[in-house]
Amino acid sequence: MNPAGARRLGGHLDALENEAIHILREGVAQAQRPVLLFSAGKDSTVLAHLAVCAFHPAPPPMPLLHVDSTWEFRELLAFRDAFARAHRFELHVYANEAGRAAGINPFDHGEAYTTAMRTDALKQALDRGRHDVVFGGARRDEERTRAKERVFSVRSATHAWNPRQQRPELWNLYNTRLAPGQSLRAYPLSYWTELDIWCYALRRELALAPLYFAASRPVVERDGGLLVVDDRARMRLAPGETVTHRPVRFRTLGCWPVTGAIASDARDLRAVIAETARASGSERQGRLADREGGGSLEQQKLEGYF
Repeated sequence: MNPAGARRLGGHLDALENEAIHILREGVAQAQRPVLLFSAGKDSTVLAHLAVCAFHPAPPPMPLLHVDSTWEFRELLAFRDAFARAHRFELHVYANEAGRAAGINPFDHGEAYTTAMRTDALKQALDRGRHDVVFGGARRDEERTRAKERVFSVRSATHAWNPRQQRPELWNLYNTRLAPGQSLRAYPLSYWTELDIWCYALRRELALAPLYFAASRPVVERDGGLLVVDDRARMRLAPGETVTHRPVRFRTLGCWPVTGAIASDARDLRAVIAETARASGSERQGRLADREGGGSLEQQKLEGYF
């Protein structure tokens, strides 16, 4: 990139950073029990870094909350724990134990698995923590349903989202007042793009989960995608499927049996940025759960999903 282009990009990232820090401070100023949803993915890692910046030198004034589906990538869990320790975050981990006991899994239960182990688990965790302002790393460019969200999105006492009952947000002015029982989902990265996330991570030299970078990993080809076999003992292979090792990485991360990788040789951030700039497909094309029933993500959000 030429010097002029680098300066323009730097100014753009500065503006996004300042806006996100402003939103974090606005949300915390109103909150009684704030929390930051932390999947250990690239977006929540950038958001958690911004929370550290927003309140430095004090420790972050909210814990990290990780909703464990029980089918998380092991590398992601290790990164989650290391990040929380390094940045002085209190880390809360919650799983739907009733769903675990019932054996709900992504192979047999499909969309019901996402509802039980993601949506219901999140609502249970928020109720248990009595959290009123919930920060998340969603971006509007990620999926069309995300684009309907306000920066501060009002949720009902049951965590339901009604896109018709949201507040205007003009001139960076936000109404964060809540009626009894309501809560807010706050999205400081709303105006960021996937490429912004990568460029910001490079600029700030942020460590990200290793799964975002190409490495030889055990994969199976399924429905036109590549699934990384994170736990061979729990993986279910269809007749004719075989496990091979291929250089792959992830653009987006979810539960390992339902998140597709991409063939890639991008082993560092600069290579990832170049690859992302050339990409023509959606970032979430690897999320197999999004393909179940048109509007699946929107329906999940109406019910209280992140």
